[in-house]
Amino acid sequence: MSSRRFRKIVAFSALMCSATLAWAQAYPSKPIRMIVPLAAGGGTDIVARTMAQKMGELLLQPIVVDNRPGGGTVIGAELAAKSAPDGYTLYVSSPTIVINHGLHAKLPYDAIRDFVPISQWVSFSNMLVVHPSLPVHSVGELISHAKARPGQINYASAGNGSTTHLGMELLKAMAGIDLVHLPYKGSTPAMADLLGGRVSLMLDAAVTSMPHVKSGKLRALAVSGTTRSRVNPDLPTIAEAGLPGYDSSVWIGLFVPAATPKAIVDQLHAASSKTLQMPDVRERLLGQEMEPVGSSPEQFAQLVRNDLAKWLKVIKTANVRLD
Repeated sequence: MSSRRFRKIVAFSALMCSATLAWAQAYPSKPIRMIVPLAAGGGTDIVARTMAQKMGELLLQPIVVDNRPGGGTVIGAELAAKSAPDGYTLYVSSPTIVINHGLHAKLPYDAIRDFVPISQWVSFSNMLVVHPSLPVHSVGELISHAKARPGQINYASAGNGSTTHLGMELLKAMAGIDLVHLPYKGSTPAMADLLGGRVSLMLDAAVTSMPHVKSGKLRALAVSGTTRSRVNPDLPTIAEAGLPGYDSSVWIGLFVPAATPKAIVDQLHAASSKTLQMPDVRERLLGQEMEPVGSSPEQFAQLVRNDLAKWLKVIKTANVRLD
């Protein structure tokens, strides 16, 4: 290569770096859209709106939450994946972003290829609760009771392929028990039938289960994550209670479309981290039984890959099919 050509290449590279830096420094110069693939009012939406308000204040631009429910979160994910990678479209998701790969023969997005993870915002556990008519008081007793009655005990979930469904299928596989799955259209009707004694048990968000546990309408056996509940620290994890290695904790985190410039990824990560350190934000999230995390993009990317492998295996083993 001639010295003249080399100098041109160096000059062009410097120009491109300067342009990228100038773009990143100007970002954001207009409102940002944050896509939530679920209806307003749920846990993911609450987290998104809490984070959006404070991150917008840090970035000096409003972040507008755009709820796009439907298709088991596929509609929102596709919209985000096909948006311009300029930092003005953000995507908030739970593990459904990877779970959908096992539930659909063909998806209009790829969780690994089409997204850049920014940060895991929170982690939370579901609570394993049973109707008092089921004569068990621990995970060990549940396993023994179910082994003596294969196919006779039913459990509710928020729907086929939901985290509450797959968490129970993981428990079944690890414990070697046969429980009958009764899918509902959401956790609210599932909980109603559990309270009515029409089903025997379910995994449900701790924040909605605890009032029923305190009133004696339900009995709590354990939590599904790797750490104990703040509101009920005497309650063991499922792993502690008899299934070592069990973990079906749920996360919520921030993504952007693939090819978003690293400088913008870094800005969004910094804003996420600072927001999660704010006392009022932490108080609100902890009040929802969610543990603030604030991982790096690399750590979050590894979690996404690990969950993809884990849940695809569970889906295949349980032969999960959508309605």
